Amino acid sequence: MIENKVILFDGVCNLCNSSVNFIIDRDKNNIFKFAALQSEAGKNFLCQFSLNETEFDSVVLISGNKYFVKSDAALNIVKEFPGFWKTLYVFRIIPLSFRNYLYDFIAHNRYKIFGRKDSCRIPTPELKEKFL
Repeated sequence: MIENKVILFDGVCNLCNSSVNFIIDRDKNNIFKFAALQSEAGKNFLCQFSLNETEFDSVVLISGNKYFVKSDAALNIVKEFPGFWKTLYVFRIIPLSFRNYLYDFIAHNRYKIFGRKDSCRIPTPELKEKFL
């Protein structure tokens, strides 16, 4: 049996919503569930792991009793993808400080570059089971 992992994302960020769609398209084994960082479920996870509940500039991956943020979260997500995509996990060899520097640069400019929505994403009826 495959353990579900929870991805917390910025629900008003266009880049984040596109990333969620990208993950859903590749999640053939239904490994991932999703929650916006701004949602009650998202805030509960943040509180459970003593993470900042007011800054939404990082994707968070919850896996069992562990969590990953920023580039570690992204790389642990692609590790679950089929085929070529999982090979991107090799970028873990790049020092964390450099990976997170690049991640932070994109995260801090994501609204300027990709835009934002006025409210969190509402899943379609077909995808509702993937969202908490």
